[in-house]
Amino acid sequence: MPPRIPSSGCQPQRLLNCLESVPPPSPVPLSTLAPRHRPTASSRSSPQWSSSSSRPFSTTPAAQATKLRRKFQEWCDKNGPLFRETNPGDTNYVSRIMPVSDNQGTEPDQPFPNNKAFRSEPVLSERARETIWWSVMVKGVPLKAVSAEFSVDMRRVAAVVRMKEIEKRWERENKPLALPYAYAIAKMLPRRDLVEGEANFEPINDIHVHSYTMQQLFVPASESREFTRADAAKAFGDRVLPPDAKMRIPELVQMERSIVEGTPPREARAQFIANAGASEAAFAERQRARQQGAEAKRTRVNTDRFEFRFEKINAEDVGPTGRARKAAGWRYGAPLMDRRRGEVKIPTRVE
Repeated sequence: MPPRIPSSGCQPQRLLNCLESVPPPSPVPLSTLAPRHRPTASSRSSPQWSSSSSRPFSTTPAAQATKLRRKFQEWCDKNGPLFRETNPGDTNYVSRIMPVSDNQGTEPDQPFPNNKAFRSEPVLSERARETIWWSVMVKGVPLKAVSAEFSVDMRRVAAVVRMKEIEKRWERENKPLALPYAYAIAKMLPRRDLVEGEANFEPINDIHVHSYTMQQLFVPASESREFTRADAAKAFGDRVLPPDAKMRIPELVQMERSIVEGTPPREARAQFIANAGASEAAFAERQRARQQGAEAKRTRVNTDRFEFRFEKINAEDVGPTGRARKAAGWRYGAPLMDRRRGEVKIPTRVE
């Protein structure tokens, strides 16, 4: 335990008295300054003490700016006006004035010069999103046909239609929209209008590469046998589907085959739109039947404050480990695998 300082060596009361005797700066009147020490019992009872008195602000001069802060301010004063306004049809990235970073060249779609891996992807402009919404909701063109026409992924087409429907509903309800913010952000990014002459927006028929297909196989086959992609998928396993079955728009393959066989392109495209509409209608019917089946198994009880929903379950659906996906509450009540003793936490393979 450290030794205590004797009371004679430190006299805080005398020090405080000395501080009180120092006159304040001339611009500040003495009456506006609050006491610098905690008042004693006698001073609290005095009528001169007021609880409304406040502590004055510090008069210590601010610290000097660092070298990096001064350089940053100089850079803003020199290059700030260049980024205050955007150029129509161009990005507003720092790479415009920094063609070289770390002895390497920068690209126009590179917003961070020191990060070579990140590239800014183009976004759909307001005109493009309005065109997609008009094609789906007004013309009644299937989503697959719109995706194939504008080279936009089918999931993005569905998202654009949903967002535009919400936007137009808010306009009918006179709800405020953050349009200035949206327009300002859109000006800073590369945009596509989906007009003729532009490059494809994104690939629309990319398929997922199954981990089973990453290995090399040697399958004997006769020379007279026609080995198709379906046969190749079956060779890798029963769970691997051929590319034609995994494509998001398989009707495009049938349209190209029809054109190769001699069908006029106009007729092939009309047949493609009809097949896409039929497949979407069948998918919607399956979804509706699935929802109706789930609702038939559910019992609803409405009260004044809540709605209780009851479903019948089978205790045998929990599986051998008790964590089957069809079991009730399979996400809760069971500890994680990494909490068990002796569990291997290091990956044993790379997929």
